[in-house]
Amino acid sequence: MYNKGLFSDWVPKPVQLLMMVLLLIVVMPLGGVYTGNISFMVGGTGVMQEYFLWANYATTIGMGACMPVVLRMKMRFKVRDKLVVLLVLLGALSYINANTFEPMVIVMSSLVIGFLKMMITIELFLPLMAMLGGRGIFYGVFYTFVLILNQVSAYYAVEVSIMYNFQQFFILAAVLCFVLASLCWILMHDKYFALKVPLHYIDWLSVILFVSTFMFSAYVFSFGKQQDWLNSKNIINASIAAFVSFALLAIRQLTLKRPYISFNIFTKSNVLNGLFMLLWLGMFLGTTSLQNIYSVGVLGYDQLTNAKLNLMMIPGLLLAGVIAVFWFKKESPLKMFIFSGFSAMTAYAIIMYFSMVLEFNYESWYLPMFLKGYGMCSLFISVWYYTLDKLELNEMLAAIGLVLVWRTFLAVGFFSALFSWFQYQFQIVSLGDLAVYMDGMTITPQNVATNMKTIQLNAIISANKKIFGYIIVAGFGVMLYVLTHHFGKRTEYLRVIRILNGKSVIARRRFRERKKLEEDIKGAAGPAL
Repeated sequence: MYNKGLFSDWVPKPVQLLMMVLLLIVVMPLGGVYTGNISFMVGGTGVMQEYFLWANYATTIGMGACMPVVLRMKMRFKVRDKLVVLLVLLGALSYINANTFEPMVIVMSSLVIGFLKMMITIELFLPLMAMLGGRGIFYGVFYTFVLILNQVSAYYAVEVSIMYNFQQFFILAAVLCFVLASLCWILMHDKYFALKVPLHYIDWLSVILFVSTFMFSAYVFSFGKQQDWLNSKNIINASIAAFVSFALLAIRQLTLKRPYISFNIFTKSNVLNGLFMLLWLGMFLGTTSLQNIYSVGVLGYDQLTNAKLNLMMIPGLLLAGVIAVFWFKKESPLKMFIFSGFSAMTAYAIIMYFSMVLEFNYESWYLPMFLKGYGMCSLFISVWYYTLDKLELNEMLAAIGLVLVWRTFLAVGFFSALFSWFQYQFQIVSLGDLAVYMDGMTITPQNVATNMKTIQLNAIISANKKIFGYIIVAGFGVMLYVLTHHFGKRTEYLRVIRILNGKSVIARRRFRERKKLEEDIKGAAGPAL
């Protein structure tokens, strides 16, 4: 007996919707660390912040590693049994993170949390997509909800850490997971989604090689600045290990009857162009590190005030979501929607370039953060939709893990590390340029200490302005690329339809079901942040 829903028949529809919303509110922001309270974790554990940055990347890597096998996991277990066990495990891992002082425990648990939460979220995306309509409309509503949820959860992570300590937010997350596990056991049915499939077709060695490739890469991005990049043997060894792991992963896929990942989709035009645009989206998202340096290091904001800045993005996120829903309802071409997103991001960089002064007031953040919120949400929706368009189910599932890791980890991590390196180098250059004024005529020995702080702050501002200047130039280049690139409407698979035309009713029905499942899985993979 199969049931493609989640809940028992006696559960009212409003209760089902409420339960799915509660699961999303708890599971989607769940991670091994929360970016807002990393500074509190550093102070509470005495561990370098690079370990927690590594753990933050590990959550995304775990989600990417799960994507190629998530459909087989979904069809192998009963929905109630699976969700209850997963929620209990997530609660246990959150509790472990709250009580351990070993950084590698947090890193490994973050990796497992990402893997497990992906199996839960895929269960929620499919019924919600059926309720909201097509994939584009679903993206418009769901991405907006998820991005707003992430900003709000990051803010409350900081607030709880200030009021109590960083452990309390992990414990709160663990308690919520246990409560939801109990509710799932009561309300969900105990039937399979479809015909039960075996798990022994999953190549776990490929999973390990996938994880090792990107975990070593995450180590390089996280610890590169702290260990002086290629002057460190650890960074060199980690880079070599990442390259070797990826080479072994690619070679192994050629020998498997059912490969874990596939590289075939990377020959398609929309995938390559989508990955190119996601790379530049990562450049704009990587400016968060520069923004934090300026707000905390120069303007002197505390962590709670700095977290409030991200809440200013919410109006922009809402506007992008509303526009996306109407855009996809009218089935308009994506070109101008994508162009508006990159334009908003470039405008944000321009404002930040001219706002890098010591006298910047708090109210001046509203416009740049509004633009950043609009640009982020619109590009997450439109570029991801375009990237996965025109893909068959099998080829999409076989490569979605790589695309997800590219979007959320590699692009952002690469530019964050690059900006960190440039910020340090430009700061040294700026200090050298300002040193010409450090003589007995302009700064007397009695005023050296006072003026040294001002000189240091101006060096930071100068370095940030240089980086934002390069970002602006790159942003105009991306905007020109979008204007000259062709974004057509989605084409149908006419050849396949012609083959099936005139066949039996069963063949046509199977084709329709396959296309429907393909659209559902594509849409479900998108909001995995």
